[in-house]
Amino acid sequence: MEKFGFVGLPNAGKSSLYNALTGGGALAAPYAFATTDPNVGVAKVFDHRLDALAEMSHSKNVVPASVQFNDIGGLVEGASKGEGLGNKFLAGIREVDAIVFVLRAFRDDDVPGPQDPLEHLRIVELELTYADLETVEKQIDKKRKALKGDPSLRDEVEAAEAALVHLEAGVPLYRSGLSAAHAEQLKPWFLLTNKPVLAVVNLDEGQLAETDIVVKPVREEVGDLAPVFGACVQLEAEAAQLDPEDRAEMLDAYGLGEGALVRFIQAAYHALGLRTFLTTGEKESRAWTFRVGSTAPQCAGRIHSDLERGFIRAETIHWDELVEIGSWAKARELGKVRQEGKDYVVEDGDVLEIRFNV
Repeated sequence: MEKFGFVGLPNAGKSSLYNALTGGGALAAPYAFATTDPNVGVAKVFDHRLDALAEMSHSKNVVPASVQFNDIGGLVEGASKGEGLGNKFLAGIREVDAIVFVLRAFRDDDVPGPQDPLEHLRIVELELTYADLETVEKQIDKKRKALKGDPSLRDEVEAAEAALVHLEAGVPLYRSGLSAAHAEQLKPWFLLTNKPVLAVVNLDEGQLAETDIVVKPVREEVGDLAPVFGACVQLEAEAAQLDPEDRAEMLDAYGLGEGALVRFIQAAYHALGLRTFLTTGEKESRAWTFRVGSTAPQCAGRIHSDLERGFIRAETIHWDELVEIGSWAKARELGKVRQEGKDYVVEDGDVLEIRFNV
């Protein structure tokens, strides 16, 4: 399961965000290092397509896709040098697939720390960049020496040298324009800033009416490099503890619709190149995660390795066409179900039935 790590200064709202997304009970306290060990939880990816298929099939069980969120703890200035619990927290960040910056904008004089989200962003980016610089400086000379006896390391060394230029200038790699080929070469180095990034600007209730204004400076700062969301995390964490009907009523009372965090989870899912295919029937309707570009046999393997090993063909139809027709049997009668082979690249929203023989 793909992992997202919450990164931010103490008191930015990371534990509250964790609780809002996972329904968890992480300690959210107004002092530094309330979280010393990562909290790990799973959040469901809301998908109206799955709900429509489940209703059509009268499914007894509905299983959405899910992602893992890690509430890592607060960084402070000097974390890259071991300040606070820096070394421990930085190690936790290395283990995740993508970073979620939690940036405080909410106003509360009783909670210590800066209230400017751009200041939060500056500090956490700088600490992650310094940590990556130290990693590259330690490793690059070893790789250069090894290159003399192993020419296959040339691309990796070139990637590290390109990254070093940006890191020395204080630029995190996700902002640097580092080529996709170089970024791929550096994945085994587990660099902190060589990961997809999202940001949540944590608002107070009084800022909800001007969410776009508060969030705008952060969006302008990161441009198209990272999706940025504004949310009153505390409010949504409280709503997450309610049953679905009361939760919807509470969010609607604040004019929040389904809530900002539903959109955030969907964006987080897509930020890693993840997509969804679906299966449906009376017993179960289920959303399955796959990576963009996956073939039908690879997607079959997400269900079970036997389906990939013995793959014959995939019967498929797009979800909206199936729902409009009303049933799988009728869609097959009308000739709307396609027969796809091993080279078929599955599309987001495909409904599949796998034929196999082991």
